[in-house]
Amino acid sequence: MAFTERSAATRTAILSAARRRFAGDGYERATIRAIAADAGIDPSMVIRYFGSKADLYAAASAIDLAVPDLGDAGDAAAAYVRAFLARWEAGENAAEAVLLRTAPTHPDAAARVQAIFDKEIVPALRKALPDAPDVRERAALLLSQTLGIAYCRYLLGIEPLASMDVGDVAVMAARAAEGHLYGARTASTDGGGTGGDGGAAV
Repeated sequence: MAFTERSAATRTAILSAARRRFAGDGYERATIRAIAADAGIDPSMVIRYFGSKADLYAAASAIDLAVPDLGDAGDAAAAYVRAFLARWEAGENAAEAVLLRTAPTHPDAAARVQAIFDKEIVPALRKALPDAPDVRERAALLLSQTLGIAYCRYLLGIEPLASMDVGDVAVMAARAAEGHLYGARTASTDGGGTGGDGGAAV
């Protein structure tokens, strides 16, 4: 569909309303009628522009992380954390918020998170760590770190993380990320801890 200036504005309003509803109510509870009311239009217009609730959800949660070049292996952890925090601090996270809020109860959303991990995050880290045979497992642990920050700082507002200086968050999170990317996978033989070298992608 070719969009005029007016129709493009309507489409943007629908997407904004849909993101708020999907993030706030979840996929199952969000309705076309409620989204239309939030956008100030008739429900038929939502169907006209997006076809179905499923198609609207797909558009509202479409993400291109545009993971930047992470440099060499020594800088990858800090570079990834900085890029992640910059996106969320700038408010460029509406689609991510929809996915993260709906993924626990909506299988399609969880599958899309997996696809983003496989197609965007792992390749970026594999480029930065070309000699790491277990880069996928390390990337999964790094993702768990940043998703934890997203949930606690930005979605749930858990204190003190929610009000910490972003620079402090970046430094401390980068240190943890370094452990995920560069740390040994096996436990030391002279101390406690659980051994094993298994790892699973999220």
